[in-house]
Amino acid sequence: MPSDDPGSKPVMHLVKHLVGEFAKPLMIAALISAIAGICRLRGRRRTATWLLASAAAIAYLGAIGLVGDALLNPLERQYSPLRDESLPAVGYVVVLGGGYESRDGIPVTAALDPDGLARIVEGVRLERRLGAARLVVSGGAPSGEIPSAIGYAALARDLGVDDASLVVLNGSLDTGAEARSVVALIGTAPFILVTSAYHMPRAMRLMERAGARPFPAPTGQLVDGSTNSGWRGLLPTSGGLRKTERALHEYLGLAGLAAGVDQ
Repeated sequence: MPSDDPGSKPVMHLVKHLVGEFAKPLMIAALISAIAGICRLRGRRRTATWLLASAAAIAYLGAIGLVGDALLNPLERQYSPLRDESLPAVGYVVVLGGGYESRDGIPVTAALDPDGLARIVEGVRLERRLGAARLVVSGGAPSGEIPSAIGYAALARDLGVDDASLVVLNGSLDTGAEARSVVALIGTAPFILVTSAYHMPRAMRLMERAGARPFPAPTGQLVDGSTNSGWRGLLPTSGGLRKTERALHEYLGLAGLAAGVDQ
């Protein structure tokens, strides 16, 4: 359940961030390896060997494309892309927050992470297709950092969205808070929801739990079976690792939702 104490929000955000970090394959493998080292120092060589083998297996499986695609595919297939010929007549297009790290000397397109860039470009595209809709950009940040909604707004303006058609919601630290902010702005009016395809199942559940009426418009699909066919799918890569990490993050979030935790 959401807390009524505003001071608890950064703490909860930090806790959830830490849980997410420790749920990554390489972190799990590192922790198991550390335990194996302790076991070896205490003379438990057989246990240490099994633990090291388990750590190596987790690191390898977490970094291959076949595993990443297998984990992401059920998430990305839950909602089909929104077709241009069947766009609903709505007044708002809502883009959920992504990663944003503004630095001097780089353009906004470089400051946004790939997920966030795909989301905002799709949001602008849909807003343009609809004509009269307003673009709502969402996403906050911990104290001292710049919210992703600010980066979204900057890029949207560069792409031709005028200020009268732009709404910035930059106070939410997670998807559950974003859902509540959207409902506070729009109420029960239907709208198009733009986020990454793998994130859409959790986003839809949180939006509906908050009382919103979203039409899903997933973007940034990552699963491409053709690139992982045959022996290539068995090679560990940074791309395969990122897929696994994203999938585990979402499954962890869905488990939290099932337990009644807003996030």
